[in-house]
Amino acid sequence: MSITPLIAVTAGEPAGIGPDLCVGLARRRVPARIVVIADRELLKQRARRLRTSLKVVDFPPDEDAAVRAGALLVRHVPLARPAVAGRLDPANSRSVLRTLEIAADGCRDGIFDAMVTAPLQKSVINDAGIPFTGHTEFLAERSGTRHVVMMLVGGGMRVALATTHLALQNVARSITREGLERTLRVLRGDLIARFALARPRILVAGLNPHAGEAGFLGREEADVIVPVLEKLRREGFDLVGPLPADTLFNPRRLKDCDCVLAMYHDQGLPVLKYASFGAGVNVTLGLPFIRTSVDHGTALDLAGGGRAEIGSLIAAIRLAARLVAGGLRTRRGP
Repeated sequence: MSITPLIAVTAGEPAGIGPDLCVGLARRRVPARIVVIADRELLKQRARRLRTSLKVVDFPPDEDAAVRAGALLVRHVPLARPAVAGRLDPANSRSVLRTLEIAADGCRDGIFDAMVTAPLQKSVINDAGIPFTGHTEFLAERSGTRHVVMMLVGGGMRVALATTHLALQNVARSITREGLERTLRVLRGDLIARFALARPRILVAGLNPHAGEAGFLGREEADVIVPVLEKLRREGFDLVGPLPADTLFNPRRLKDCDCVLAMYHDQGLPVLKYASFGAGVNVTLGLPFIRTSVDHGTALDLAGGGRAEIGSLIAAIRLAARLVAGGLRTRRGP
């Protein structure tokens, strides 16, 4: 059965490269029908700056409307003020978050099959007086999901995180037995349900250098990580670790695993992004819908200049489409 999912793409920070990438989608073939959620005038203005023609078709379209090459299907969300490429404006932050709400609610209500997000600028949202730590946490709250897991895919690897957007000084106390167990349950469950891995093998990094060196370099491995791994192994989880992070990412170890669980953001993601930058995909596990994202930031210095690379957004759309198709086949049978 041929499945063509309807995927919502949020344009992200209006002053960044997200609108450039969305304009570029009008001329790229992807295995999905795309609805860009953004201010239609922003997209038209950015297209003019990029010296490319763009036709905007409002979503939902009229029965006679055709979305051909050079056109975008757009769910209009007006900005508070016209956006200027490269210049952040806190006044537009609520409009940006509204695009996420529409996409998430549309996935929940069955309007969209998945959502893909262009990058946001966390700082400007906080400058607007809105507490915001990232897409992952925002979508968990919006969907009422108790526990989500951030995982990046690229360079032949999957790397998930036990903690996400935290200051380094807060990481150790945020790794608890309860939280780590939930993370591993969500991670394994979605690797099975969404990625069709019957018995995923997960490599688990330690927190400290040398995975704690038997307690001489920290007690988190012995007191938190090891007890959780032992408990879950008794339930049939295939877990290896805790392993020293400095030797975990080598071909010998990685060839026999399905995913790595790093303890914090900059422990695992630099390796994956080195191997796949510009083509990696961020996936939020545990949500009641599929959400993927680009692996890069807003690149304010590139906005409107015609130099933004669309590869990561295309990869995110393709992965979302594969996950949708796999889920439909699972529910409907072979």
